[in-house]
Amino acid sequence: MATRPVTVSDIIAGHAVLDLVSADRIYLNGYIPTLQVGGQVVAFLAHRGFPIPSPAALGKIGNLFRIAVRRFAEINDIAVVQLRARDRKIEVAGPYLERARRLGGSRVAMIGWAQEPQSVFDARKRATDPGRCPQFTFEKVIRHVTAYYFYLWDEDFGACFIKVCAYAPYPVKVWLNGHEWAKSAAARAGVGFTELSNGFAACDDPDALQGICARLQAGTITVFFERWMARLPLPLNAADRAAGWWWQLSMRQVEVSRTIAFDQPRQARGFFTALLRHNLDIGRPERVAIIFGRRLTRAAVRLTTFATTLLQAGDQVVLNAYFRHSRIKQYLKDGVGMRVETVVNDPADLGCKRGIEHFAELTARAVACNDRLLHYERVGQDCVFGSPAFERVSRPSVTAGGRRVPAIRYGDPRGMALAGALCTALFAVTGITNASLRAAMTGLLGGTYTRSQATYDLTRLRLKELITRIPGTFTYRLTSDGIRFAAFYTLTDRHLLRPLMAADQLPASPELRRALRVLTSSVEDYAAEAGLRPARQAA
Repeated sequence: MATRPVTVSDIIAGHAVLDLVSADRIYLNGYIPTLQVGGQVVAFLAHRGFPIPSPAALGKIGNLFRIAVRRFAEINDIAVVQLRARDRKIEVAGPYLERARRLGGSRVAMIGWAQEPQSVFDARKRATDPGRCPQFTFEKVIRHVTAYYFYLWDEDFGACFIKVCAYAPYPVKVWLNGHEWAKSAAARAGVGFTELSNGFAACDDPDALQGICARLQAGTITVFFERWMARLPLPLNAADRAAGWWWQLSMRQVEVSRTIAFDQPRQARGFFTALLRHNLDIGRPERVAIIFGRRLTRAAVRLTTFATTLLQAGDQVVLNAYFRHSRIKQYLKDGVGMRVETVVNDPADLGCKRGIEHFAELTARAVACNDRLLHYERVGQDCVFGSPAFERVSRPSVTAGGRRVPAIRYGDPRGMALAGALCTALFAVTGITNASLRAAMTGLLGGTYTRSQATYDLTRLRLKELITRIPGTFTYRLTSDGIRFAAFYTLTDRHLLRPLMAADQLPASPELRRALRVLTSSVEDYAAEAGLRPARQAA
């Protein structure tokens, strides 16, 4: 006998052994605010004691930095490895990081160097009178220059790296992992846990672990950065810092995840497969705008590519929905848990600034994106519509005050479009208005939908107790029955009736076509025994 499929509601309500929110991979830029334009280069070189600001002066600083890196590696017995374009850098560094982990303590595991394209300052000689000192103008260009990867084993963050460019303006990249930080903190706090490859599968004290994850903030990351910048060889020194030339951190890419680990991993793949099948339209503009909580202007819609992609590597399937530069992805983690990740490649996508001081704001908004996706899926899978409520909606009814309310009939084009419109507005922060309903219904009906029609439908919905008016406004929000109405009408039409009506045609599955033939045969036999002729013969 087939068992009932596990839904998102089941998992959140009691089938999850762990439901954990945490920052995941964090990729940061380090930049020197006072070294971003040509005039600042001139001032920096004057501070360094170069009376003539020239490319030779910048080259001398870069050469001194290269010498310092070699000396640092020799003194500390650190391997220096060339990294080529075809190399996967983390795989090259892997054995060195593992050795550093076994040795214990925080240490530089390996130094990699590579010639990479970077935005650096190039000097252009200005025309001057003969006999006068040469003068140069500095502007940023893309050049292949030396960059050093300091692969670190950190007692707090585990494996991470800091990349430093050897040429002005000396850009820095920082990569670390929030899950690894949480593992180290949990181990020090005595909280027992079972690891995933990048996360947690189970924990003795989930509340304590969630509290640990919440403690990862901008200050934690800044302390990590400053601690290592005090140990590593750098193109800048203490005098430069005192004079105002030092790095600040900004967010380049931040991943924030929610991991729900199953109590019965054998059910995980079936659940996730069903979840994917019902959410292949998650990348549509109205769905993405709901999940990311952002308003899409017409210009943004024109300039943004909206898509849902399924990526498969072996038996791993990843669902991706894209929004501007960022995306939200969902996949099965190590076969035991569902992972939802919002990957923010530009903080402006979520209305945040890039500075590391805005880390808490960005992660909070990414957490809300993950929650909205699960809420959207939860409503879609948990749309059971009680019989009394269904009758009240699908048939004419009378209010307690004696007012007659027309039906919203299942299958009626306008009624089905109305349910679809409510689905698109399900998580809209602004609620449902006459204008927003007209915009959604016009697209769904493919024709004119007037203000008076919207007023009529809003009245029907309110009297059917599917929406409620926000006091003092002309804005409405969905009730619990309204959510179920919208999901039930829309999903049963999309995933049940339409496939059944086309079940005798390709590309319907052979199993469904066989089942329909058996059902048809049974109905015809029953009609024959009752002495009834098929409809086509009676006609």
